[in-house]
Amino acid sequence: MILEHEIPNGSKLYFGKSAKAKREIEKVASDILDANDFEEIVTPIFSYHQHLSIADEKELVRVNDKQNNPISLRADSTIDVVRIIEKRLGKNTTQKKWFYVQPVITYPTTEQYQVGVEFMDEKKLSSVLNIAVDIFDKLDVKPLIQISNMRIPNILADMFDELTLDDFRYVNIEKFLNLKVDWLDKLVYLQNESQVDELLEIAPSEIKIELVKMKELSQEISSNNSVLAPMYYAKMLYYDELFFRSILDNEVFARGGRYKSNDVSSVGFAIYTDTIIEEKVK
Repeated sequence: MILEHEIPNGSKLYFGKSAKAKREIEKVASDILDANDFEEIVTPIFSYHQHLSIADEKELVRVNDKQNNPISLRADSTIDVVRIIEKRLGKNTTQKKWFYVQPVITYPTTEQYQVGVEFMDEKKLSSVLNIAVDIFDKLDVKPLIQISNMRIPNILADMFDELTLDDFRYVNIEKFLNLKVDWLDKLVYLQNESQVDELLEIAPSEIKIELVKMKELSQEISSNNSVLAPMYYAKMLYYDELFFRSILDNEVFARGGRYKSNDVSSVGFAIYTDTIIEEKVK
């Protein structure tokens, strides 16, 4: 029996302190993004293209349009924002910097509010990562910044027949160490900038290139609370190089990275509003 006051598991209800915290987070983020020349966009909650960004299509909440074409509720904002700007707004705007404040919805009934940023035709991840750090600082939240590079797992999976991308998705450290490769062991335990130079002396050239990118990003960000995580592999389909997560008490506060659309590199992130609310009202 479903009672009158019940709401579906995973859906959101804000009132009192949580509603006030949500409004504060969204205002702080919007003010900082406005000051950095980002324009706001709100995309439709229904989409034909969510399968292009979601690794597990079982997460999509599916319906049909009036011609019976399959559509789904918005489970990720990045692909739709980029597609709409490139294909629909097109020559009507030269704006490259966009942000959105809206929820995503995954199967069966999970809502997740986000403040998201897309900087199109931009390659430097630090250009948006530092904005995320500014937002966290203004909200007095201090998550750890974990820097990764999606190319490293792909290179290693090609280099070693014994490894697959699932080993990186599920952090199969034992399998990495069982290969008994000295530089790979050091890569597994790499966390700090100071460890990179030693590894650069012994790692293969294609790994060195990607490690240098991680080190440079670490030096470019305005946070002294960061670590390197070269073996991490993101589950989103579109991130193709540098990637970051913001983590506090085992909760993810933000994710972001570099991606390509029509061979144009862009960078972006999403801050998870609900996670910050829980931190501020606990």
